[in-house]
Amino acid sequence: MSTFTELGINKSYIKALKELHIIQPTEIQETVIPILLESKTDLIGLAQTGTGKTAAFGLPVLHAIEKNNDDVQALIIAPTRELVQQIQKQLFRFTKYLDYKIFAEGVYGGEKIDRQIKALTRKTHIVVATPGRLLDLVERGSVDISNVKIVVLDEADEMLSMGFKEDLNKILKFNTAKRNTWLFSATMPEEIRHMVKTYMSSDAIKIEVNKNALVNENISHHYIHTNIKDKLNMIIRILDKRQSERGIIFCRTKAGTKTLTQQLQNEGFPVGALEGDMQQKERDKVMRAFKNESVQVLVSTDVSARGIDVRDLSFVLHHQLPEHLEYYTHRSGRTARAGKTGQSIALLIPGEMQKVLDIQKELGITFREIAM
Repeated sequence: MSTFTELGINKSYIKALKELHIIQPTEIQETVIPILLESKTDLIGLAQTGTGKTAAFGLPVLHAIEKNNDDVQALIIAPTRELVQQIQKQLFRFTKYLDYKIFAEGVYGGEKIDRQIKALTRKTHIVVATPGRLLDLVERGSVDISNVKIVVLDEADEMLSMGFKEDLNKILKFNTAKRNTWLFSATMPEEIRHMVKTYMSSDAIKIEVNKNALVNENISHHYIHTNIKDKLNMIIRILDKRQSERGIIFCRTKAGTKTLTQQLQNEGFPVGALEGDMQQKERDKVMRAFKNESVQVLVSTDVSARGIDVRDLSFVLHHQLPEHLEYYTHRSGRTARAGKTGQSIALLIPGEMQKVLDIQKELGITFREIAM
């Protein structure tokens, strides 16, 4: 195992990392950092969330900024407001002991654009953004990305499945000649391959982290046989047994999310819902309650759980298995972050066993039955 010093990270960053208890580089940091520090290259990183990607691209981005140059020199594009805020906060923390300032501004939808336009009139070296809002600002002439040296696409597959394909294509068409593109994604669907072909150099370096582990090996996978009318009681029994634990229950629909949340709240469980029709303010409120643990379990659809990064989730419960295989990866990957263990539990009604067999085969994992 190497240290951050050996990877070539500047001393003042290492001091800040220590304070954040980031001592030992993760696999992706160890692989990616030296490449990105030493060579101007395009890079494709296949990695799950929770593997330490932010520091893997964030530290090299910070190293590349010329402090006396007032241009926007790097763009980091991520799928959700939460992820943008989190990346911006990390960059700020990493720079705590630098003897000069690097300015990173976060821009995203769901907040007044005038405020963000005003913030961007100050010196800004790095813009962290969601695709839609960034494009809006670029088209209004509020942010000049013509001198950007590095574009990072974080969770590229999530951005495409959320419908940001058009926006990303427009953004990537700007200043292609001068920049390097670093793309990170948990999966490589066809659309991403196309994006790589179109906007990245043919000799882009490709890095795959723990290749065989499409799903994190610290997660154990389980199923419980039940039927539609027993599902609620089954969930109540599972939550009863795990009163001190935190988790997410995934539903397929917004309506299902609302109903289940209501039913569980009526039973006295500290649960909160995340669903598509929510105002950003309500969403933030639920996330705050979840972070300070007055809400212990979130009930969510796949789309609403995008970009939330939560520490210490010990289980993920599938009210129904998802339509798409990669959603299973995204869902179960919400638990067992940063080396901890977690459980993924699916409730199966008659006729659904085939889905489990498909997932096992495709992802190379083994499900065990829990008999309740």
